[in-house]
Amino acid sequence: MKITFYGAARTVTGSQHLIEVNGKRILLDCGLYQGRRAEAYERNKQLPFDPKTIDVMVLSHAHIDHSGNIPNLVNNGFEGDIVCTHATRDLCATMLLDSGHIQERDVEFVNKKRVRRGEMPVAPIYTQEDAKHSLNYFVGQGYDHPRTIAPGVTLTFIDAGHMLGSASVILEIEDHEAKRDVRLVFSGDIGRAGLPIIRDPQFVDSADILIMESTYGDRLHPPYEDDSKHMERIIDETVKRGGVVLIPAFAVGRTQQLVLTLHQLALKGDIPDIPIYVDSPLAIDVTAVYRQHPECYDAEIEQFMREARLTDAFGFGRLTYTRTTEESKKLNFLQSPAVIIAASGMMEAGRILHHLKNHIEDPRTTVLVVGWQAENTLGRRLVDGEKQVRIFGEAYQNRAHIEVLNGFSGHADRDELLEWVGAIKQKPRKTFLVHGEEKPALALAESLKQRYGLAVEIPAWKQSFEV
Repeated sequence: MKITFYGAARTVTGSQHLIEVNGKRILLDCGLYQGRRAEAYERNKQLPFDPKTIDVMVLSHAHIDHSGNIPNLVNNGFEGDIVCTHATRDLCATMLLDSGHIQERDVEFVNKKRVRRGEMPVAPIYTQEDAKHSLNYFVGQGYDHPRTIAPGVTLTFIDAGHMLGSASVILEIEDHEAKRDVRLVFSGDIGRAGLPIIRDPQFVDSADILIMESTYGDRLHPPYEDDSKHMERIIDETVKRGGVVLIPAFAVGRTQQLVLTLHQLALKGDIPDIPIYVDSPLAIDVTAVYRQHPECYDAEIEQFMREARLTDAFGFGRLTYTRTTEESKKLNFLQSPAVIIAASGMMEAGRILHHLKNHIEDPRTTVLVVGWQAENTLGRRLVDGEKQVRIFGEAYQNRAHIEVLNGFSGHADRDELLEWVGAIKQKPRKTFLVHGEEKPALALAESLKQRYGLAVEIPAWKQSFEV
């Protein structure tokens, strides 16, 4: 059996891992790589393997860094099943079309510049129509329901607790060539216990081969409850300054967490009575999917809804969802404090850029960062304290207050990752750390070696291993 790491290798984006066994090729995830525009375009457009040779794809969850290049995969000849949970399929139906729209819009912007320079136009990585066509290949599968996906290969999903529909992948493999049984576990993105809305991550009892995320392998998160208190403080201080709180947030998962938290704080009277806007058509559509999958809810949100006598945890009086461009533009003329939640979470695209352009030079503004910021993104530059940043190609002075809250993270921290591995009674003979930059991956590898004596590899991009 052979494993090749075509993405999320020593970085957190572009998850793609290829398993070759029994004459079949199984792709785990097919995410978009995020980084410098030109590099990302080339890396995403040119898949590092022949899609026609892939027999089946298994998708851990719907985040774009795991699912976002599926339309390109299908467009280039993949004809197999894309197996995922039911909620993941429903989320992708919205998210991939939105991603296709972004690809088209970005290329339109780039091509205007290319034409002025006398250069040939470029094509989008894929279009909305490509995204729509790819949905024909999705096959839903429930948690804890085994399914044969290839000769001698049985797939089981368990809840990863990272976002709605997220899964850890268990492949029970009868390796015909090696004449042995192998249990390969792909963690996907492991969530945190105690987060609102979704259930806690399930543990795995045994693994022979483990492919595991390492996003926060070198740090600890504060408890979610602490960050809820910090959010109260940040909103209160910004309101006293007369400013606006901008919260760049992923439309899937993070926005719904924030809405629920603000709903709870508002009901208790813990934040000032100011308007709250979710300025993201995608987040609106995704929230509708959340409402359709109460089977994924945890006991906490069910108790909150029951005690507050709510039929909708994601809507309340002072909250407004803005869908149209005209509604979004009106937010530019706010004369009083407000909270604006908008995508994208790393501030690389979406409506948040327009709000940053209008508010970043106002010292009354707070930019509240509640998610991971990859290298070379605008979000990382703000978190790193850069005083001048470029938005839509123009330079702006960063005079805003930048606040970072990691308690909302959907990724397990170091101790939570170690706990997850600790629950594996039959430990893996080989562990591969992915979905982490080098520093946290190296730190987690050392912790796994010291605590559990594991043999750990941190694969490089396109590196292969016989296992």
